[in-house]
Formats: sequence, C-alpha cells, structure tokens
Amino acid sequence: MKAYHLNGHAGAGRLVRVDLGKPEPAGGEVRIRIEAASLNYRDLLIFDRAGQGGLDGRVPLCDGAGIVDAIGHGVTQWQMGDRVAASYFRDWVSGPFKASYIASALGSNNLDGVLAEYVVLPATALVSVPAHLSSVEAATLPCAGVTAWHGLIARGGMGKGDTLLVQGTGGVALFGLQFATALGARAIVISSSDEKLARAKALGASILINYRDTPDWDVALIKATSGAGATHILELGGPGTYDRSLRSVASGGKIIQIGVLTGFGPKPDLARLQWENADIIGVTVGSVAHFAAMDRFLTEHAIHPTVDRIYGFDEVPEAYAHLRTGSHFGKIVIRL
Repeated sequence: MKAYHLNGHAGAGRLVRVDLGKPEPAGGEVRIRIEAASLNYRDLLIFDRAGQGGLDGRVPLCDGAGIVDAIGHGVTQWQMGDRVAASYFRDWVSGPFKASYIASALGSNNLDGVLAEYVVLPATALVSVPAHLSSVEAATLPCAGVTAWHGLIARGGMGKGDTLLVQGTGGVALFGLQFATALGARAIVISSSDEKLARAKALGASILINYRDTPDWDVALIKATSGAGATHILELGGPGTYDRSLRSVASGGKIIQIGVLTGFGPKPDLARLQWENADIIGVTVGSVAHFAAMDRFLTEHAIHPTVDRIYGFDEVPEAYAHLRTGSHFGKIVIRL
C-alpha cells in the first residue's frame, strides 16, 4: 500500500512517500481502506517537531474516513463495506478523560496516523459516517468537529439564546459556528479578512469584527452585545488572544480553551474569571462517545462540514504548505 512517513532531514521535517505491506487485523480489530484524510494545525506542530528527530517513520494525520475492508476475529459491530471514521484517541471510548489516553492519539509521538491507503484500528475506535456525508466531509470530523462539540456542547452546554465568540475561520471555528447556528445561539466571528467574514455570515454569524481594522475587538464585542459579552468563547489563539477573551466573557460564561495559534507565551491574569463567576474548560478533542453524539446531531440538523480545498495523494506537501499559510476557510482534505 502507499503511505507517507515523517522524517527529519537536515534539521527540518519532511514528508516521504513510501510503499508498505498491507496490514492485517488481529482479534478485535478492523482494517479500513482510507478514502480521505484531513489536516489540522497540530499536524504542522508534529511536522516541525519531526525535524528535531524522534519521529522518523511515523505515518502522520489523525483524521481519516473510509470503508471497512477486513474484520478481525470477535468483531461483531462492523460489517464489510461499512463507512467509518477513526476517533482521534484510539483508547478513549467513553467516560471521563484519563492521562493515559494521550499516548493513544493517532499520528502522534506514539502511534501511526491515517495518511495511508489502509489502517488497522480496534473496532471500538471507530464511528459510523453519517449517511448524508461523503468520505471527504467525514474526514474533517475526528479532531476539529469533536473538539468543538465536546467543548461547546458536551461540557459547555451551549444552547438557544447563548452568544458564541469564534476566533477565525479554521476547522474548529467553523464547526462551532455551525453548531451555534443549529442550536439557535448567536455567533460572533472575528477575522482579519472581510471576505472570510462574509462567508461566515452566510453560515449564520450575526456579528462580524475585522480585528485588523479593529484591534480592540474585545471592546467592539462588548459594545455589540450591549455590555453583556459572550457566554461561550472558542479560545483558539493562545497568548495573543487570551487577555481579550477574558475581557469578552459574559458573567457566568465559559472559555473553551483549545488553541495555541499565536504560539506559547506569558500566562494571562485570570482574576476576572472569579469576579464574573466564569469558567475555563480545557479541551483536547474527545471520546468515541462524543464523536457518535456529534454525528447524530449532524444528521438531525443536516450539517455539512466546510471544506476549503481537496488535494490528491501526490499533493500532500502542497496541502501542508497551504495549511501553513493560514489562508484556508474550513478544512483541508486529502483524497486517496
């Protein structure tokens, strides 16, 4: 089968096209013929870390969808030809998070990912693809979709009448926007691009702020909400945005802490959380159960993920390069 490996080269990461033997499922496992995979910001971080050594030969990417192609002994919940997607954490099936689950993240330090024609995983690490979605669309769900669902809905309790602040127009951001729209919540989107803001409006955003034109976007948000602020904030930026998020959160609101898009740096002053009786919810993706619940929601509301661009398997380096530009709107997908 064809696949990609990460390798360090002269102090930098690189992607190497390889030919490997087709894996066979053991007891309790299923083989998936991958039809599509998608990229996340974490894949750039892993790619850059590969240049420091220690990840040579790792198959990258955590997001993939395809067809059940072979079934190991004892598997009864899947049939040949079923359309499935892989969960980000192989071992987090349900229940509370445990630190031990970190090592089971696909395409990470410890496990191969899905950028290959065939992947073998435990039967318990898969979910059915909603019937209304293509494999390209389903491949966008495991990381970005589940992250937004877990943070905003499973733990954040977002619902009708709430106000969501979305930072940017990447994968997690747009899933959050679409979930808010489906639930009847008001969505505020900040971006440096008027074109992207216009597209966000078409997806249901009601308040649009260009932070390049309005650097004090937190002040603009408070004014636009008549002083109330946002009940839910998808905090994707990290040190570069956190202080403004703290100033934007409503009394009793929730900051869903996810991203490090502006890097790693000084920690913000969290005192305002106490004064406003607000919460921070730290989220790293979610479980198989979260994934399945989200899929039911997507089906109920006929939600289609936003796909920015589709690349072929021979164009994987170009897909990575496009992600690094930050110019995408939604998800970048590789079709196998």
